[in-house]
Amino acid sequence: MNIFVGNLAPETTEVQLTDLFKAFGQVKSVQVMREMFSGASKGFGFVEMPGKAHSLSAIAALDGKDLNGKPLRVNEAMARGSGMRHR
Repeated sequence: MNIFVGNLAPETTEVQLTDLFKAFGQVKSVQVMREMFSGASKGFGFVEMPGKAHSLSAIAALDGKDLNGKPLRVNEAMARGSGMRHR
């Protein structure tokens, strides 16, 4: 299941998100979306977890959780064309 993670602090890394989500199950991939030229975080990213039950547990537990001083917005990502968006 693909999971949208929003309201990321600029310093949040893929490693931090992996560590946060792997407490709920296997993490297949993590991507923090970044500006093409500056490399600065866009403030959101995506986590892919293979199990639906583990994904839903992670969403329930992590939505609103503080990470680097900001409350995360976590929900199921919905496919839209070739990209992903959140619900």
